[in-house]
Amino acid sequence: MSTQRPFKVLGVQQIAIGGADKQRLATLWVDMLGLEMTGTFKSDRENVDEDICAIGSGPFKVEVDLMQPLDPEKKPAVHTTPLNHVGLWIDDLPRAVEWLTAHGVRFAPGGIRRGAAGFDICFLHPKGNEEFPISGEGVLIELVQAPPEVVKAFGALAASAAG
Repeated sequence: MSTQRPFKVLGVQQIAIGGADKQRLATLWVDMLGLEMTGTFKSDRENVDEDICAIGSGPFKVEVDLMQPLDPEKKPAVHTTPLNHVGLWIDDLPRAVEWLTAHGVRFAPGGIRRGAAGFDICFLHPKGNEEFPISGEGVLIELVQAPPEVVKAFGALAASAAG
């Protein structure tokens, strides 16, 4: 397999945590641990009601999404896996999807679309299949298009570390 990827994973963009009651999640993450609540998001299509919180600031801010289902009987069931998914900043999402697909990575339905935080996103499927055997091996992974300031900040960080 070629190791010349046409994209880079820059860092963690988000951690999404699901539960039956997002207020109980907020008690820990906001009240006890002090995360800042930065927004909310509801989607019938995604069956989610979430509070968007943050750790850190600027281009190195990591989102922590506290999610509960709008209807616990419907899918996707955002509450049945407590660590719902991990989001990764990607410097070139369309090229990443093209390359990963060509190398056998399975993506979840829905393609690239606008996510809750306003960035283009897509998901790696948690389970492989015959056509696309490479997957998250039980973990849903969100790929998030990094905005230019995040790409620049991570580039500067890498350059100073190589320094």
